[in-house]
Amino acid sequence: MSESVFSDSVVQNLLDTDFYKLTMMQAVLHNYPNVDVEWEFRCRNGEDLRPYLAEIRQQIEYLCELSLTADELGFLERISFMKPDFLRFLGLFRFNLRYVHASIENDELSIRLRGPWLHVILFEVPLLAIVSEVRNRNRYPHIQLSDARERLHRKFDWLTANASSDELAELQVADFGTRRRFSYCVQEEVVKVLKNDFPGRFVGTSNVHLARKLDIKPLGTMAHEWIMAHQQLGPRLIDSQIAALDCWVREYRGLLGIALTDCITMDAFLGDFDLYFAKLFDGLRHDSGDPVLWAEKAITHYRALGIDPMTKTLVFSDGLDLPKSLEIFRALRGRIHVSFGIGTNLTCDIPGVAPMSIVLKMTGCNGEPVAKISDEAAKTQCRDPNFVAYLRHVFKVPESKE
Repeated sequence: MSESVFSDSVVQNLLDTDFYKLTMMQAVLHNYPNVDVEWEFRCRNGEDLRPYLAEIRQQIEYLCELSLTADELGFLERISFMKPDFLRFLGLFRFNLRYVHASIENDELSIRLRGPWLHVILFEVPLLAIVSEVRNRNRYPHIQLSDARERLHRKFDWLTANASSDELAELQVADFGTRRRFSYCVQEEVVKVLKNDFPGRFVGTSNVHLARKLDIKPLGTMAHEWIMAHQQLGPRLIDSQIAALDCWVREYRGLLGIALTDCITMDAFLGDFDLYFAKLFDGLRHDSGDPVLWAEKAITHYRALGIDPMTKTLVFSDGLDLPKSLEIFRALRGRIHVSFGIGTNLTCDIPGVAPMSIVLKMTGCNGEPVAKISDEAAKTQCRDPNFVAYLRHVFKVPESKE
């Protein structure tokens, strides 16, 4: 009997999401409970998703039935920085469909979010997982769990053959694959195999539900939306990154100290990442551009501030696979600590399956545009080209070659 890779409900519960959505949600509750935001879905590879609209809407409606159980709340209560008032709020939280609009616009699938940041923030990861799994169950109905499991074991065989035992003892890998997973069942199977059989150091998953179910560590700090929103949250635009980092420090008091660098390019980030922040944050996360060049900039910056890079950690999370992770690890070994969060290549790498390239990004905050200008031109996203130009001007970011 074959093992099913699809379940009736794509999203299992409120914890079936990335951990950093909860950490940011707590900070939003405490600092910006009345801020309104807008989000837009984008399929980067231009795939026609219109045939799946009805199924996607049905799965979105299922979200409204989700609420945290006492056991799930108990799991969060054991995390030291999860505050009682936030957990009480989360215990009452329900998805509200008034804030999500799924339709066909300009012959494309359109998903837009509009509403209070506090009530919209948890939609992103489940919506992307829904689009991915609905599309996959229509395109690849005959895939079995054994297909994903065998592909993963072949990757482990490659890693064991190509890395020394000393390297494997240091190579840290985490699952970051919720939002573009082939299906929930595949992600669960992948994380189980990683926990039991990974030849290096499997350090955890971004998926809170799987962390609880499989007794592993949930991982995550902040995403682009945290820094992007601050472009419209009061201070001068030039001070927006500083405001975002400062608010995070006040919220978590030295915990959750991995900062995301590519909201307005690494160079612009380092201009704001002074000795104060460099000492307070444990490290940085890479999500676009050349990873080794980025790491060299980070190491140079730490040294210029008089900080030993070996006291810091760089987390890599941009389109990784195991060969690329090993290459980066070797380039930086002994110079700074590194860790790797692998997403699609773990949870949607199955023979014959073309993974999706989909995002759901914040486009507005308090009625005004926000933008991400990453270290990779194709990842820049904003609904207002004039605001992008202004952001480039303020932060002295050169025009890209998009």
